[in-house]
Amino acid sequence: MANTKRAEAADDRSGDAIEIVSVHKRYGRGPRAVQALDGLSLAVPRGEVFGLLGPNGAGKSTLLRIVAGLITPDAGEVRIFGAPARPQSRQRLGMLVEAPGLYPFLTAREHLEMLARSSGTMALVEPVLRRVGLVGAADKAVSGFSLGMKQRLGIGCALVGQPEAVILDEPTNGLDPDGILEIRSLIQELAHRDGLAVLLSSHLLVEVERVCSRVAIINRGRLAAEGVVADLIGGEGRFFLRVDAPADVLMGLCHEAELVDGGVSLRIGEAEVPELIRSLVLSGARIHEAKRIKADLESVFLSETREGRA
Repeated sequence: MANTKRAEAADDRSGDAIEIVSVHKRYGRGPRAVQALDGLSLAVPRGEVFGLLGPNGAGKSTLLRIVAGLITPDAGEVRIFGAPARPQSRQRLGMLVEAPGLYPFLTAREHLEMLARSSGTMALVEPVLRRVGLVGAADKAVSGFSLGMKQRLGIGCALVGQPEAVILDEPTNGLDPDGILEIRSLIQELAHRDGLAVLLSSHLLVEVERVCSRVAIINRGRLAAEGVVADLIGGEGRFFLRVDAPADVLMGLCHEAELVDGGVSLRIGEAEVPELIRSLVLSGARIHEAKRIKADLESVFLSETREGRA
């Protein structure tokens, strides 16, 4: 029996933190029914920040609510550290889904103490207050908190139970630039120093690119793209030329090129640029601007979610 338990513990350590397997969710019936999730599968590794992206209505909130146990999927399965998602396994999660639900008449400290009592983690109240930057406001009623302070407290509530994985939905909502930097640093610490899995949903693509090692892009309830951020972005990006008569210039290029924003965008290696510029000048083209456009997560996101994509 002891050997079996050790084997189970080893399996538990080696697997993903959160697994979503072929999850379906439909709202309503008949022709007006909405398919929020359509056979979605993805896995959130341990010790990484995993970004969840998608346009409004893509199914992100539905997915997070299913993982949190707030709604039930029509089909499919959610597993938490290898176990079916049940109240017991969800105790290993810390969650901030949508806006934090706070009691206006309680203080920040009282919120954390209330949650810490139920999980036996009272010793973490003060460290969590420091970690989310609320020591100075710890004994003030939440009714007087700004949106950013409430967001910090919501993150604190997700952490005070000492979770092994954290789900954060728009964690920087309402924060000023300094606050965004602090929360970004905190999220990276949770994954890289503390070894937690962090599932992060956000519309701030620049922040996601900076803090996440992997992302999943969902659209219309399906997985549109998933992988390591650097791999999804890929390559050197594109080279942009703002020229007179861009259509004529485009016809004379042998590279992969297209008309963009009144100029020509093409995929070309850094070493080939000088010869390209020289040949265009010799052909009589008037070049007003030439620059390298670095690939980013925003361009990947738009290409995967734009209207009309199959």
